[in-house]
Amino acid sequence: MSKRLMKIDLVDRFSPILPEPLAQALIGFVCAALAVLARGAVDVIFPYAGPFALTFPFVLFATLFGRWGAGIGVMCFSALYAWYYVLPVTQSFTFEDPRDGPRVIVNVFSGFLIVLLAEYFRRFVRNVLLERDAIAEERRLLLEELDHRVKNNFTMVSAMVRMELQAAPEAAAASLRTIQGRVESIARAHESLYRGDGDIGAVAMRPYLSNLCASLNTAYFQGKNTIVADVCDVPLPRDEAVAIGLVVNELCVNASKHAFPERDDGRVEVRMVNSEEAIIVSVSDNGVGIKGEAVREGSLGQRLISAFSAQAGGSIERVDLDVGTKFQLVLPKNQAA
Repeated sequence: MSKRLMKIDLVDRFSPILPEPLAQALIGFVCAALAVLARGAVDVIFPYAGPFALTFPFVLFATLFGRWGAGIGVMCFSALYAWYYVLPVTQSFTFEDPRDGPRVIVNVFSGFLIVLLAEYFRRFVRNVLLERDAIAEERRLLLEELDHRVKNNFTMVSAMVRMELQAAPEAAAASLRTIQGRVESIARAHESLYRGDGDIGAVAMRPYLSNLCASLNTAYFQGKNTIVADVCDVPLPRDEAVAIGLVVNELCVNASKHAFPERDDGRVEVRMVNSEEAIIVSVSDNGVGIKGEAVREGSLGQRLISAFSAQAGGSIERVDLDVGTKFQLVLPKNQAA
């Protein structure tokens, strides 16, 4: 049963511990007691005013949240109470004014009509929610099937690139490994997108970048050097998240190629900080650095990094360090999710 349905149907909420008739009786008893208390409070200020008027809101509430049985019970009890204790002559079922008889009949009929309309509305809402739940479940199954198929496609592409790597010359192998890394980056975003617990249109960045860094660490450093991730727990839109992942992928690949030419104890740190002004993603290493060496603006890797940064809605910049290299992607809050 849908949680949304249980919130508006108290009988469903009590169903694990109480049978349906007993749950309806309990809800009806509580509503009838509240109606009596409300009647007593009004009688302190306006004695005998509107004998049946306060009955109808509690009848409506009992029917909507406790079903028709609770509504009928509240209507019957409240009508008898008003007849016996409120109408003149009090504590008697006789009428001081003979015209009170038809008035009681009309009021009681109106109360039962409220029960009928409220029950119809309750069932209509219930059916709408059940239909929405069925559609949502069907959609979930379709997304699972889509997730499975897309995952298989990514796996197949990655496997094909890996097969080509085995027979490729060294010059081509480097390019193929770069392509494989980009495929892995998109695949990781897809996995985070469809397996997260939050909004289906958002990617949880902490597991996404952590998994991506672990994959890059295995693919490029093979245990010799290390990529570590320290990422804040923030969800971002899918396209933005994929672009950030591709920036991180390119920067980590560059570090694996150039930062540690003769070392196997290097360290690459991927950080993501969520400040008041911006979200900042940085990739730094403790390698040889590029002091005094201009970044090749026309290179394919640099063009891709700039393009992915723009796609994410931010700008990439190099930060001068005494040791190593650091790039950071700044995503202003007016553009970041």
